Amino acid sequence: MAESDLTCALHFQLAFISPSLFVFLGGLLTILAFRSIRCIYRFILKQMWRKKVKNKDVWRSHKRKQRSVYYVRIFSTQMEMMLSAQTSMGRVLMILVFLLNIGTLVIYFIDLVEAEQFGFSSPDRLIYVDKFCNAFFIFYFGLRFVAADDKLRFWLELNSLVDFFTIPPVFVAALLRKNCFGLRFLRALRLLDLPRILQILRITKDNNSIKLSKLFAVFISTWLTAAGFVHLVENNGDPWVQPVNSQPITYFKCMYLIMVTMSTVGYGDIVVQTALGRAFIFFFIIAGLVLFANLIPEVLEVVQSRKSYKSSYEVVSGKNYIVVCGNVTLKSVTTFLQDFLLQDKGNVCTEILFLGESLPSLELEAVFKCYSPYTTFFYGSALNSEDLKRVRMESANACLILADVCSPEPYTEDISNIMRVLSIKNHYPKTRVILQIIQSRNKAYLPNIPTWDWRMGDSIICFAELKLGFMAQSCLVPGLSTLLTSLFIGKENTETKRKHLKDKMLLGDKDYKVMALQLSNDFADMTFIEVCRLCFVKLNLILLGIELKFGSRGESAILINPSPRIKLHRNTMGFFIAHSLAEVKRAHFYCRVCHSDIQDPEQIEKCQCGSKPHSKTFSEKMKFYGESLVLDGEPAKSRSVSILPPQRFVDGVPHAQEVESKVSLYLTGRFHCCDAVPLHEALLSCKNQAVLYLQDHILVCVFGDANSPLIGLQDFVMPLRATNFLYHELKDIVLLGPLEYLQREWKFIQHFPKLWLFSGSALSCADLKAVNVQGCAACVILSSNTPISNNPALVDTESILATLNVRSMEAKLSSSSLDAVFGARALGNQSEPRYKRIPITTELKFSPNAHFINQAPSSSSDIPEEDLLSSIAAPAGAIFSDSFLNSLLSMTYYNHHILALLQALVTSRTSPALEQLEEEDSRLSRSLDNVVQNPYQVRCKLALLPLSERWLSGVMQDSFGDIYCKALDTFGILCFGLYRLMDEPNPYKNRFVIARPANDLKMLPTDLLFSIVPFNVATTEDL
Repeated sequence: MAESDLTCALHFQLAFISPSLFVFLGGLLTILAFRSIRCIYRFILKQMWRKKVKNKDVWRSHKRKQRSVYYVRIFSTQMEMMLSAQTSMGRVLMILVFLLNIGTLVIYFIDLVEAEQFGFSSPDRLIYVDKFCNAFFIFYFGLRFVAADDKLRFWLELNSLVDFFTIPPVFVAALLRKNCFGLRFLRALRLLDLPRILQILRITKDNNSIKLSKLFAVFISTWLTAAGFVHLVENNGDPWVQPVNSQPITYFKCMYLIMVTMSTVGYGDIVVQTALGRAFIFFFIIAGLVLFANLIPEVLEVVQSRKSYKSSYEVVSGKNYIVVCGNVTLKSVTTFLQDFLLQDKGNVCTEILFLGESLPSLELEAVFKCYSPYTTFFYGSALNSEDLKRVRMESANACLILADVCSPEPYTEDISNIMRVLSIKNHYPKTRVILQIIQSRNKAYLPNIPTWDWRMGDSIICFAELKLGFMAQSCLVPGLSTLLTSLFIGKENTETKRKHLKDKMLLGDKDYKVMALQLSNDFADMTFIEVCRLCFVKLNLILLGIELKFGSRGESAILINPSPRIKLHRNTMGFFIAHSLAEVKRAHFYCRVCHSDIQDPEQIEKCQCGSKPHSKTFSEKMKFYGESLVLDGEPAKSRSVSILPPQRFVDGVPHAQEVESKVSLYLTGRFHCCDAVPLHEALLSCKNQAVLYLQDHILVCVFGDANSPLIGLQDFVMPLRATNFLYHELKDIVLLGPLEYLQREWKFIQHFPKLWLFSGSALSCADLKAVNVQGCAACVILSSNTPISNNPALVDTESILATLNVRSMEAKLSSSSLDAVFGARALGNQSEPRYKRIPITTELKFSPNAHFINQAPSSSSDIPEEDLLSSIAAPAGAIFSDSFLNSLLSMTYYNHHILALLQALVTSRTSPALEQLEEEDSRLSRSLDNVVQNPYQVRCKLALLPLSERWLSGVMQDSFGDIYCKALDTFGILCFGLYRLMDEPNPYKNRFVIARPANDLKMLPTDLLFSIVPFNVATTEDL
């Protein structure tokens, strides 16, 4: 022939391509014909059965064919299992076929190089190797064909097409004893199986490596295949053009041309001349541009993310760091960093390692860059031991696990976080873990972890328990949530105080917080009241409670204003309200020998007389108490607040007549309970006579349905049924909501007394009137756990509309009725209209939605404009948002004792160790007397008390310091905050909170005191 070996004639090329087309089209027609025959046979058989033909020969032949089809199906299933990656044989075959394909592709490249450079074909040994490989491909093709369920689909697969156009030409070349390259370049398409082979060999394990291998396989196979096609058509020319318009071009130049085309550079030094080549390039430019434009950024992203977020942390000696994992999102990270900086006052000396299970978004990356000096992101999971090693979990100060409060499946979210705790504790049992969970009932799983130890600082922050506990306490003590937010988090509304506090000098710039520090050992063997009085008078500190240790394993319990029978031990932890740690250290350094004569608290510093003998006791020096002081558990004669009717006590326990016969103490004596009440007995209706007697009750409005996640109303009811209160002090609780939802909650709260259900909605005025919303003591509106929209501004729609609906039912009151409501004569112009505001506490999922509730009045409104300022609702305790609870994570990291104190105040729970001890004691005796006489179980209660005449001197206007001492000396009541009326005009009698008033702040007759009242001091319902 005149042409070179590299440029085959047209009929010679057709001789190699025709067998491939014959096999492909012949097999395709055979499969289609077989399918047609099978469809016709089924149709005929169906028609025969319709005519009820009972020919035995037809029946037997049909049975035989069914039996043969069954065996064929079993055989094909076995073959499919053998060829799959689930068996060792299948994995070996897949890897072997892939390697042989690479081998045939290498032989193709060798043939090209030898033909282009030397002008001769490959040696015989390579031809034999190529024949052997293709013979094995035929065998593997036959196995795949037998195992395929859908033969037509298998015939049109990419790998099958590659076999059709590469295997037959090899055997044709052997018969003709001539070699031609043909379509052998299609073997490059088998490189698409590379990611699967790498996964079988366990070379690629994570998402990034798998994604990178797929991108690499697509790019290389496309590049090599396109270059092979251009090489074929350019070296052979167009079949219909005479003379031949081919050009000699090497395979390497074709690869260069394809790369220049895909990258849109287009130098023009090498161009295609054939019509087929130009048509191919025309379409390939579009596809290659899309491929190249998407491929390069994805590869760079994978490589950069692997380099940036897959590294390991290097521990620096002396540097503290924590690991934050769980719900690592833009919102949670931003909130956490703000709170963490607030706790540390900007002096961050602790590095924060975020372990996220997904790569950060662009916004989150920007946040990490802003806080880059002390934040680092690592891509991984706390469930993976390798990722825990990368962040050096064994050396971390603590691991903080964030929860998604807005998760539509709270149980799944909690279980996921608990599994993270289990993973961390299994590998590093000494690592401290602080966990956020949503539902309180999921807390029961954590003590089952053997290495979970609260003594090491392991802590649980339960959103539902604290949130509902806050809202429950706010029903009895309005404004408490604002006060505790100010003391525990440090977010106090100072502008409101400055606006309404007449003496601005008494406000100062101090920001008081609750702090914990060990008390001086000089306070040992003293009662809490004695220490509390000394700290206030001598050290200018308010002592709230102590951590009392007991047991042989270091168990401890948080006691707030404990019984006088409890004496302080050495090394006792105290909880103070103070401005700074330097002020709290006064109680740590106090020495009754060196500091007894010092009048200025700032001069109290650490002394050097630790070994000096103490000649006098504190009781001999202090003479402030007299006969009213409670000693050895005996109550004083004047033990009840003066404005209240005195109660009957027997050994500090209310008389048996005060407790209903059916009511007992729940479990360990911490809660009032009764026998399980059937749902129909607790269900109220408009026809029920009990509805007519609802007065001074607590109304709880809930939203939900039969499928929505449970709010956990048990956490709301339990603080209101704690044994801190006497039975007659318990208020009726009415739950207003859909009956299908209340039925699901009822099984958890059916043992609590004075609990009622009403099927209805807070969006209906008729239902609100039916439960006497105008006569309730407090109204709580709980947000739905199933948001009706993804828009943050619309997630609280039901709560907002219900709040406005309740407010619309407020009524004007006369001056006499107003005094009955507020318990004191109002100041200012009595001729102005007064309103009875229903005390509403609304839960908001999205705190900025508060402006929908605190709208400015219209021009026609009778309510003065100052009454509805946006800053009023939050200080008045009318709005509660989960954003407050997010701040507890950082606070707990710095001091887990503060979280224990907050839980004791809000939820009426004790420490885990004491609860376990109480459960053991309850097995021996469950009587009321034994429970209350135990000094560890006698707990105080929070109250909002008006000024008593016994507390006032009557000579001059008393200050907060005078009232504090008199309340402590006379009743053992501990005052720590003030609830003061705003200036007139104030028709709704709104108040604002003053946390830790100054000692010389003058008291007003209308002031209310946030107080911690001992158990056996009676309170009445009109406080």
